[in-house]
Amino acid sequence: MEYTNLGRTGLLVSRLCLGTMNFGPKTSEEDSYAIMDRALERGINFFDTANVYGWKTGEGVTEQIIGRWLAQGGGRRDKVVLATKVYGKMGDWPNEQGLSARHIIRACDESLRRLQTDWIDLYQMHHVSRSTPWEEIWQAMEILVAQGKVRYVGSSNFAGWHLVAAQESAAKRHFLGLVSEQCIYNLLTRYVELEVVPAAIEYGIGIVPWSPLHGGLLSGALRKRREGTGSRSTEGRSSQDLEANREAIEAYEKLAAELGHEPADVALAWLLSRPGVTAPIVGPRTVEQLDNSLRALEITLDEKTLARLDELFPPVGKGGPGPEAWAW
Repeated sequence: MEYTNLGRTGLLVSRLCLGTMNFGPKTSEEDSYAIMDRALERGINFFDTANVYGWKTGEGVTEQIIGRWLAQGGGRRDKVVLATKVYGKMGDWPNEQGLSARHIIRACDESLRRLQTDWIDLYQMHHVSRSTPWEEIWQAMEILVAQGKVRYVGSSNFAGWHLVAAQESAAKRHFLGLVSEQCIYNLLTRYVELEVVPAAIEYGIGIVPWSPLHGGLLSGALRKRREGTGSRSTEGRSSQDLEANREAIEAYEKLAAELGHEPADVALAWLLSRPGVTAPIVGPRTVEQLDNSLRALEITLDEKTLARLDELFPPVGKGGPGPEAWAW
């Protein structure tokens, strides 16, 4: 396994991050345990979850599964860099969501209880709050860090200017601020290259891409559809996106075959080659899917292949960061 620093910190994390959103709704608790055990066995030490995962309001189903797994001992907690999130609705009352100081602190305590741990390595804001001042957010996070309940703070789904506002506010308080930004980033969705990635690099914030396969569309969706083995790519928005990008995806699957790799492995390898990226999040439903994702670590894409991928899935505007992406 390859390891890298999480942003500008001294914390070392695996180049792939284990996403746990399927634990509970799609993957049984027993199978979830097997996936986490295999992740550690293969050297993956970076686990990502959220208090809303499991999608039963207020229950934190996925966090509870992880907590019971951690409680088995065997050094599990010490080996894992554990990340969870705060923001989503955890109850029916108005203060049971968002990023108020009250909710951040209470939600952290509830996550610690469900996860059966004394500390969270990376506490991430699941979305930006447009109504809470940064002074309040950082005051709450500083309390949690001082209490030893949180080690680092991250963000998710932030715009570039949100990262700047967060860091400048934290700097005034002599606080470390954000160390990571978790955002949707893949060959089909490259908006973050305009301003989020440049801002993150400037401030030493590690990029942790979610949906690296764009809901399965970059994992051989057309081939699986022909074989009758597709699932996610045949549902809802994924199905619509597949039809809208059919020509590019067909050419992409052909390119992957010419390279001798699975399409999913090429998509992950591409992300691993991108500036600022710490670790793409893989969300396996089975141990086999987890094992397969590790092949991406062995792939190095040459300049010709990278150029071809840009042709098939063009970056926004002229490519690269703004304002050059849209102006002279």
